[in-house]
Amino acid sequence: MADKRNIFLIGPMGAGKSTIGRQLAKSLHLEFFDSDAEIERRTGADISWVFELEGEEGFRDREEKVINELTENTGIVLATGGGSVISKENRNRLSARGVVVYLKTTIDKQVARTERDKRRPLIAEADNPREVLEKLADERNPFYEEIADVVIQTDEQSAKVVANEIIEKLGL
Repeated sequence: MADKRNIFLIGPMGAGKSTIGRQLAKSLHLEFFDSDAEIERRTGADISWVFELEGEEGFRDREEKVINELTENTGIVLATGGGSVISKENRNRLSARGVVVYLKTTIDKQVARTERDKRRPLIAEADNPREVLEKLADERNPFYEEIADVVIQTDEQSAKVVANEIIEKLGL
């Protein structure tokens, strides 16, 4: 990529942001970051523990700082947490500092992809994960749509196919 522009992946949990992001970065010879992984690296604890100790508000504060720092880089692919778009500051920074790709998936796919994952604090202890995912979709989908430069459906496609579709749609 001659101009070293950034690509930011947004979307709900289970959309494949991290997996697709790694593939995309590899294909484009860019550095890959995952905002959740970066928070875990900096705190020395997993996201669930940060949520438990600091609550969602404390986690979101950390997330905002990490996204601000990471988006100041150039030539990166960044996979963001599903709830990162709640913050107006995050939405503004993502929009201003790179190309935003919304990885869209169905609730059915999210349930299937996250049902055994205990590292997702918003659904790990939920009696009805589908209900939680539907509520999150209602809250967050308008934000994803608001800042997306490109929307890609990830259901039934491999990470490589989706990464290639992103590359094609962005003309890279």
